[in-house]
Amino acid sequence: MPGPSAVSTPTARIRRFAGYTILAVFALMFIYPFVLTMSSSFKSLPDIQANPVSPLPDPAFGGATTEGITRLDSDQVRFPRWALNSVITTAAVVALRIALDATAGYALARLRFPGRRAIFRLVVAVMAVPAVVLLIPKFLVMRQLGILNSYAGLILPLAFDAFGIFLMKQFFEQLPRELEEAAAIDGASVWQTFTRVMLPLAAPGLIALTILSTQGVWNEFLHMLIAAPSEPDLKTLTVGLAGIRGAFGEAPPWNTILAGSVITTLPIAAIFFTFQRFFVQGVATSGAKG
Repeated sequence: MPGPSAVSTPTARIRRFAGYTILAVFALMFIYPFVLTMSSSFKSLPDIQANPVSPLPDPAFGGATTEGITRLDSDQVRFPRWALNSVITTAAVVALRIALDATAGYALARLRFPGRRAIFRLVVAVMAVPAVVLLIPKFLVMRQLGILNSYAGLILPLAFDAFGIFLMKQFFEQLPRELEEAAAIDGASVWQTFTRVMLPLAAPGLIALTILSTQGVWNEFLHMLIAAPSEPDLKTLTVGLAGIRGAFGEAPPWNTILAGSVITTLPIAAIFFTFQRFFVQGVATSGAKG
């Protein structure tokens, strides 16, 4: 016979039902804005003005329409060009971060050299500095280097990430030193040990770094705004979508803005849900040792 704990009492069922109800209500509160954004992408402008919180297009205003999506490729809205710039910038920055952050993280975790602890403390200190504080110094440095209004200005200042170094250092410290000792006995150099032994084992950490970097660079706004202030052909999706409202004056095309926002969000959501398991594993492992 089942024990007392296996019997579901009416009180337990009521509590369970109440708990699930509360969770469902909060889930709808968080999901509904995104649902409203997607549905408004297929509404006409009069429909959005008349029914701003309705999740379905109103047949009285013509029902569902694709005018917001078709306007994404026009003289004022150059969504394909912005998307191309975002893809190029994100891919280049992520590739550089993987190479540089992994190398720096391994050096801080395994190599013994003077000032190693001081450098790591400096990396941690940089993580505590708000990004907005560095905007003006960053702009002045880019102007002196002559990389404003260029892909170099969009990419190079973001290529080195303090959090990425911290993440990879913590991950490499979890790997057993016996692997490096065995590689050294076989005659492998430090670089060969890093690239052929340790780096493949750090795949979960690299995946976590890739996801975080992709999300961060894809959604980056302030840096992209100051890096190409006077070059329309170098606008990324975040800067371009933010400028749509000003381009149309007092009658912004909200269906176009929302359609662009949804399309911009989908790639990052797809990447995260596809590699979610590796992401959680990488972050959990790297954070196991402080």
